[in-house]
This record gives sequence, structure tokens and C-alpha cells, in this order.
Amino acid sequence: MSDRMTPIPFDRLMNWILEEKKNRNTVFGVRKAYVAKEGRNLDLFDEKLETPFGPAAGPHTQLAQNLVASYYAGSRFFELKTVQVLDGEDLPVAKPCITAEDECYNCEWSTELRVPEAFDEYVKAWFAIKVIAKEFKLGSPDGFMFNMSVGYDLEGIKTKKIDDFIEGLKEAKDTSIFKECKEYLLNNINLFKNITEEDVNAITSNICTSITLSTLHGCPPQEIERIASYLINEKHVNTFIKCNPTLLGYEFARKTLDDMGYDYIAFGDFHFKDDLQYEDAIPMLKRLMALADEKGLSFGVKITNTFPVDVKAGELPSEEMYMSGRSLYPLSIALAAKLSKEFDGKLRISYSGGADVHNIDKIYESGIWPITIATTVLKPGGYERMVQIAKIFDKEEYKPFSGINPEAVEKLQKDSITDPNHTKAIKPLPSRKMERQVPLLDCFEAPCKQGCPIHQDITSYLKLAGEGKYLEALKVIVEKNPLPFITGTICAHNCMSKCTRNFYEESVQIRSVKLEAAQGGFEDLMKELKAPAVTYEGKTAVIGGGPAGLATAFFLARSGMKVTIFEKRETLGGVIRHIIPGFRIPDEAIQNDIELAKIMGVEIKVNSEVTSIDEIKNMGYDNIVLAIGASKPGVLKLEEGEAMNALAFLEDFKKSDGNVDLGKNVVVIGGGNTAMDTARAAKRTEGVEKVSLVYRRTKRYMPADEEELILTLEDGVEFRELLAPYRQEDGMLLCHKMILGDPDASGRRKPVETDEIVKVPADTVIAAVGEKADINFYKQNNITINEKGYPVVDPVTAETNVKGVFVAGDGLYGPATVVEAIRDARKAAEGILGKEVAKDIEADLDIEALYAKRGIIKKADEEGKDSGRCLGCSSVCENCVEVCPNRANISIRVPGMALAQILHVDKMCNECGNCETFCPYDSAPYKEKFTLFNNTADFEDSTNEGFVLVDKDSLTFQVRLGGKVTTVKGLKDTGLYDGIEQFIAAVYNDYSYLF
Repeated sequence: MSDRMTPIPFDRLMNWILEEKKNRNTVFGVRKAYVAKEGRNLDLFDEKLETPFGPAAGPHTQLAQNLVASYYAGSRFFELKTVQVLDGEDLPVAKPCITAEDECYNCEWSTELRVPEAFDEYVKAWFAIKVIAKEFKLGSPDGFMFNMSVGYDLEGIKTKKIDDFIEGLKEAKDTSIFKECKEYLLNNINLFKNITEEDVNAITSNICTSITLSTLHGCPPQEIERIASYLINEKHVNTFIKCNPTLLGYEFARKTLDDMGYDYIAFGDFHFKDDLQYEDAIPMLKRLMALADEKGLSFGVKITNTFPVDVKAGELPSEEMYMSGRSLYPLSIALAAKLSKEFDGKLRISYSGGADVHNIDKIYESGIWPITIATTVLKPGGYERMVQIAKIFDKEEYKPFSGINPEAVEKLQKDSITDPNHTKAIKPLPSRKMERQVPLLDCFEAPCKQGCPIHQDITSYLKLAGEGKYLEALKVIVEKNPLPFITGTICAHNCMSKCTRNFYEESVQIRSVKLEAAQGGFEDLMKELKAPAVTYEGKTAVIGGGPAGLATAFFLARSGMKVTIFEKRETLGGVIRHIIPGFRIPDEAIQNDIELAKIMGVEIKVNSEVTSIDEIKNMGYDNIVLAIGASKPGVLKLEEGEAMNALAFLEDFKKSDGNVDLGKNVVVIGGGNTAMDTARAAKRTEGVEKVSLVYRRTKRYMPADEEELILTLEDGVEFRELLAPYRQEDGMLLCHKMILGDPDASGRRKPVETDEIVKVPADTVIAAVGEKADINFYKQNNITINEKGYPVVDPVTAETNVKGVFVAGDGLYGPATVVEAIRDARKAAEGILGKEVAKDIEADLDIEALYAKRGIIKKADEEGKDSGRCLGCSSVCENCVEVCPNRANISIRVPGMALAQILHVDKMCNECGNCETFCPYDSAPYKEKFTLFNNTADFEDSTNEGFVLVDKDSLTFQVRLGGKVTTVKGLKDTGLYDGIEQFIAAVYNDYSYLF
């Protein structure tokens, strides 16, 4: 295995394109083709552009197949990857070199090929695109353009290697690769339906008429001007100079990113001082504009280069990395606004820096184009995201460039600061990974289901709800979840954190769809349900009528066991009913879930507090499930003053409908979800004027869900961060001011106390600092507890040391979520019954309809009817296929297998690591998926599971499985385990262009 890419010869490149298109109607895995509107063009440097956008100089313009895939998806302006004198194996690039989970970082710069190889790739792509434009009827063969990119100093640019590159792209007719491509097409004209010899002969050898100059950070202004003057005077090419965001100044960049939530991005002022200064740039740009005009050429700037920042959390194996994507946009557009105003819109701008489907229309409408993109197509959907962007331009007015509108660009800059598509989330992003290794075969999995503690069949009920089949959808939900209304309202929705849609725009609103199905199907479901016959001997007592108790009772009763709930209060529902405020969940929703348990035949005894297990056993119960919760309040000790307990306050608040005497100023101490409920309830309490929430870290490190934080902020609660309270006196809460130190074991930065004292007005202080289980109950009933005070149970059955006694809910591991209570309830029920109490219900999804959704950005439905955005990942995942710029991961259809299989093609991979970022497993597909090797040397140099064709005549393969290498002949009866033999046969027989 090597990180060196092997270019595809032109004849094989064309064979691949034609065969794949013929057999699968795709090109390099891109399923959607953009067809340009005939005769609709923009003019740039006397060339035609059917769309004014395309891939930026980077991973999507390095190889011929990357350029072809981009064109097929709608790109028409191609900024070829930068070349410099240092190239190939001599260019040091740490791997992996890209991480694009949210904003993007990279530590690669110019082409990793040798410059002559890069030249060949661009010429091959030029011919291939010219041909498929007409052959596949995608547009005019003259409706696109290539823009070369060179760097990084004048001495290097003047070397023969780079000079040959520049001159070759200006006029390629005498180059060997141009002749080779043309000869192949003429000799194989019979392969094409719509291409003639005249078409081939008409392909111009003038590949590039423009160039983008990229310089290293710290390059002196005199050097930049010398290079640009050389390109204009000596090379006679239209020239863009790539500018750096550092032109904005350190203070502007730091404040902008801080205000937008990117305060964790670390950078000093070194590059800002060392790079081209604004006061030097303006006169230089004016001189170059005049020079280009004198020579009859065009001149402009490329905005912007990536932004150098420090590696602080091991993001990449380097000391410095380059930021791009949505966090770069506010800086890039700010520089565009500044220069547009400075030059009154007369300076042409080629744009890159966070352009995507959300903003590209407005950038274009301001007069800024061409526009190049990179980060957005590094994410799931990949090249197919370009199709949606191309269609945006179908609706735009095409008119000759007459200047940039500075006011429009300034508005873009101002809007970017608060645009949710570019601001950072309040909380650090949760891991989107499943804690499992990707399997060699059948790896498609719905990460939402795996992220759900009860593994709800989410794709199944989303499909049914989307079809308006609410009863059927609710049946799927209730199979594993007997609390659909509660979880449809206040579930912590771990499933949504795992949703692949997060990499597009935002998660499918799974919880809202669950509630939609519950509300739409409940009445009909209740008509159908009836108590099952009792088929199990014995009976079970459930102690506690909260979520865990209700769920346990439901599962047992539905399975045929007699069950009784003993609840010490007058009504069921536990914390959800008695503590959580009504503005978060109405009583009717809770009651609906209680009715589900009742209709299953569960006996309910309220006002029945249980203190003795033996007492229940003496009543004839064979099994007892303790679902007693964790209601013992955590204690906050102050040197002076006393804090009210949050649960006690919330219960009083709910009982009195907000009529609790708290005074005017309330301080809530804590950072969890209970603290958020408390603060929001206090804000609604009669007589309260101000609520402050005190926490010793910042919002970013609070344990509360982001959704709860946002709701609390929207309610007007004042967050007082980095404060540690120690005394309440004279209507004030005294706090030590804290600063954040190094991360602790949890990854949160540790608060460090300072000498500064901060006073916060406080008539009442409420502590929301966690709850615990009542260990006295366990001790009195001889149940073994651990050092944390929780019962020791069998991890599979939840049974305690006391035979027949089980535990579920908050009393098992401590305060948890409702869905985790359901998980524990099912475990206890199955421990009692000795069998599963619920089954999987898989959806029959339309594969083609799922593929049609890939690459399409679509915001969540505001009314919660969001089923249609589900990508059906259990049937189609292919993230690794889509996000690979080089197309090194391929979806393979294997006869007899329901799902497509993923093949990694070693020779096309440069180990950028992008597929690892977006694989839903905790895995790196380029290392862990079944791999096709180019030759035995590459096979032997790798540890990947995979195969190589050793001899075509005898069909001899070497195969590595489980670390063991086997030589096999033929494609049948090879002795390889089931699935692998069929996989290899399918690759060889149906994807012959890979060999």
C-alpha cells in the first residue's frame, strides 16, 4: 500500500467512462448528470462557460477522473491543481492530509504527481471532457475552460519543468500526450455514437488561456509583482493572483472567528505580519491591472487562499494546517467586500472560500465569478452536490461582466457573521461514528438505529410516516418503544446525532416524525390493541411508575405475563410527570403512553410505596423489577447561604403553576439539562425579573444538550460562564472567576480558579448539580451496590444478587434519558422471560429513490414532516465512495447480494483520509475495506485485506484474508469464504476496466 497515485492511461480512462456509462449510467460513480441549456453561456477570456463554477485547485482537480466527474456533475470552470518545482515523491505531504467533518483543514498544497504527470492528466481530462460533452449530450464541447495554477516563486516558475508546463497548456499540439489522446480517439471512433473524426480534429490544443498565481505565505510584495508581471509580459496569459485572508489583519480575523463561535481555532499574528500587507497590495494590484490592460489581457485576484492555523488537537499529523470551508467564508467574503469597495467594483475577483449551495447564487449576483468549490464536495454527496449548484445557475441571468457591486458584497459579509450555515454550533460536535469496525462485506448500516439505545427501526417508520401511514409507523415504533409520546417530545435523540444528514445540513427531525406518527396513529392503534392472554406462570411486580417502570410492565404484559406496577404517588409518570415542566411536555402526552401500558392489561396500584422486597414476594410475586429512579438530590455546599434543590423547585413549580416565591433575582447553578429546565421554569415564575445560570466552564463544555441550551438562551436566561460559587450573602452570590486550562480526561478544558471575585444578584439560589439513587433502599433489601452506590447487576439480564430482583431506569446507573430507561426495561423484561420481547422491522426501501436524494441539500421541514429527507443508510450508504476525490472507493453490484459492496482501489488512493472522516463506522475504508491492488508489489507492500490479479491467462489471484495470503485459480470453488469469491468474480467479470 502506498500513498502514491497511479494515473490511468488515456485508452483505459476512456474505456472506463464508456463502459460504466453504458452498463450503469454513471461516470466514475456519479449518478446524476447535468445537462447544460443549449446556447446559454458566459464569456470569460474569450472562452465560453455554461456554468461559472467548478472545482478549486485541490483534491478534485489532481487527476483526470476527478475533472471528468466534476464536469459530468455540472462544473464548467476548472482551476487545475497547483504545480511547483517541488513535486512527486520530493514533496513532503503528511498523511492523512484532509479532515472535513465540519469546517475543513488540510496539510497538502500542490500536486503530488510529478509535473509532467500532472500535465498529462490535464490533457487527458481535456480530451475526455470534450468527447463526453457531445457523446453524452451534456453540453457544448466548448462550454468549459481550464485555468492553470502555478507557484510559488519566480525562480521556480522560470525552470524548464514549470515553463514547459505553462507553454504546453497554452499550446499542446506538439506534446506527446496530446498526440496520443487524439490518435486513440481517431483510431477508435467506432466506439462512439455521436463523435466523428471532424469532432476529434476540432479539439483545440489551446488548453489554457489563464493562470492563477499561488504564492507561499511570507512572499514579499516585490516578488509577487515580479511573478505576475512575468506571467503577463512573458507568458501572455490572463492572470489571477491568489490573495490570503491575512490581508484583513489579525484583529479582524480573530474577532470575526471568535464572534462566530470559532474561538477554539488557534493562530497567532505571525502570518499577518509576514504576508503581503494591505497597503502594499493596493498599489501593486493597480499597477498590474494597468499592465494587463496595456497588453490586452485581463487581470484579477483569486479570493482566497486557505487560512493557516495551528494544530492543537491532533487534527492532522502536522504543526500547521490550512482552514477552509464554512469558517473561511466570512473572512474570504470580507476581503472581497474590502477590495470591491477599494476598486469601486472594477477589480475582477475569482472566488473560493466556503462557497456552497447556500451562498453561491448571491456571490454570483454580486458580480463575483468564476467561483470554485472544494470543502462542500469533500462531504457526503461528493461530486453530486455540484448538480444542485449547476441547476441554481439555470435560473440566474447570464450577462457580460460589467463590474462588481460593492454594496451587495458588503451585505454578504455582514450577513455571514450570523448566518447559521457559517456560525459554529454552541456545543462541540458529537461523534457521528458507530463504535464498531467496518465489515468487509455488507457494511451498509443506518447509524441512527445504532445510535439509538433501543435500536429503533427508524428508517422503517420514517418511510411509513412519510407515506401518511401513521398507524403502521406507530406499530413499528411501539414494537420497541412503548413510550412514543414521551420520546417523541423530549427524547435526547442520540439517533439524530448520528444521522448522515448532519454532513449535508442538519439531521432528519426523527423525534418530530415519531411524534407525528404517534399523534396520527394513536387513536387507531388503541382500537386495535387488547390485553394478550396470560401465557407465563408467575407474576411480576414493578416498583415505580416512571418511564422505566411503564416500559418494563408493557413489555412483560404484551409478552403474556401478569404485571402490577406499584407507584408511591397518586399518578404514574415519575419525573416526567411530576418534575419536568409542562412547557416541555404536556400531561396529555404522558397519559397517552400510560394508556398503552393499561391496554396491555397492566395492573396499577398508586399511593403504594414499597420499602421491602420481602413484603412484595410475600404477596405472591415471583419477580420484582426496581424502577425507583434516582431522586436523592445532589448537594451543593456554600460557605454561607443555602441553595434550593432543583428537583424540589421544579415539583413546586409544576404543582403551583409557577406560583413559587423566589424573589426578583434567581441564580441557577449547574450546566446539565436539569439546570436548563430549572432556569427556564424560574424565568416563568411569578415575580422573577432576572435569571442567571452560573457554571464554572463555558457553554461549550456544559453537559446539557445543545437544544436545551438554545431554548434557555431564547427564553432570556443570562449565562454567567466561568464562575464557581462559594457564598451567598446580602442578596448576592459570590463566585470565583475561573479560566480554562488544559483538557481533562473527558476532553473538557479544566477550570482553574483565579483571585478575581464576581458578584451575581441572587435572592434565591437553586442548585442543579445531579441526583443519585437511594442507596438505603438497596442496603435495606440486601442488594449489593458498587462504590458509586448503584446496584451490581448481570449486564445481560439486569438481575441483582437477589434472585428474581431486577433493576431498570435511573436507579441502575444514575440519571439517564427516557430512551435509556426503555433499554434497561427491555433488558429486565427479557431477563425475566428468557426471550426477546421485540423484533426488528426492516423497511423495503426504493434504492433508486434513495440514490436520487444523495448530494441534495435540503433543509428540515419546519412542520416536522421530515421523513422525505431520510437517506435510507441501511440500504444505501456509500459515503466513502462519494467523498473520495480520486474515486478510489467503488460501489460494486454482486449477483445474489442484496446490498452493493464497497471495493477500495489501491492505485487511485493517496491516503488523504477523507473517507475515514465520513465512514459511519469507527474505521478507515482505505485501510479496512476489501482492496484491489494494481500489482503484486503493491499487494505485498500492504496489510489490507484484498486481492491482486497475478496472471490473466490462468486467472490466478492472490488473496489476503485475516492476514493470510492464498493463491487461487479461477472464479469458482476457490475455497474462499462465502461472499468473497462472488465479490472477486463480480469485480473481474462486470468491472473489467478496473484491471
